[in-house]
Amino acid sequence: MQKPVEKEWDLTIGPDTVRLLALKARAISAAVSDDYEDGKEHEIEIDGNAEDKHQHDGLAEEEEENLTEEEFRQLVADLNVDEAAELIAIAWIGRGDYELTEWTDAVSEARQHGNKRVAAYLLGMPMLGDWLDAGLDSIVVS
Repeated sequence: MQKPVEKEWDLTIGPDTVRLLALKARAISAAVSDDYEDGKEHEIEIDGNAEDKHQHDGLAEEEEENLTEEEFRQLVADLNVDEAAELIAIAWIGRGDYELTEWTDAVSEARQHGNKRVAAYLLGMPMLGDWLDAGLDSIVVS
């Protein structure tokens, strides 16, 4: 029989905030994936007939994509130092960098990132939405 893991944490960041950030991260990732899905619909051919095959709705499309990322960045910027460190630690646990039993170490390491470039760091993670959900699920379920 496996011994239950004792909680070494009380989350400062709300689970709903983590879930919202995971959703926004997926939306940002999906926008990038849609743009590069097959690589052909956005090509510019220059073989005698120079034409731009990129079809878009102009500024409306670009503004929508930027708003999601801007909202994500603003939400992360509004977090306090403890919440930002926990968010990074949750992503690391979801990614498998740390075990749940190493929560305190993960948060301590995440604090060293500071609070200025947290959004950029997180957005550099290709599966951020999945990792945030996985990390949060492992914390909340325990």
